Amino acid sequence: MARHTVCPLAKLPPGEVAVLDGPQRVAVFNVDGELYAVEDRCTHQDAWLSDGFVEGVAVECPLHASLFDLRTGEPSGPPAVRPVRTFPVRVEDGDVVVDT
Repeated sequence: MARHTVCPLAKLPPGEVAVLDGPQRVAVFNVDGELYAVEDRCTHQDAWLSDGFVEGVAVECPLHASLFDLRTGEPSGPPAVRPVRTFPVRVEDGDVVVDT
């Protein structure tokens, strides 16, 4: 696993998303103070989940409205049938850190 600093936690308030754009594009969502990191590409078609809408602990793909659970990556139904990858995320010394 590789460790990546995404941003300072102060720049990712609740309700916001940050993107780690590297070899593996990862979206980090702050949902009511809880951080979740998922692969930033819908498994149905090429759309950035970071452009989607957060509903509770799920993100809705902006293209065809598939919902993905931010905790597990599992879709709730069609058109997506495959989960997105999830990644460990934590705060270290005030920075949001993701392991990919």
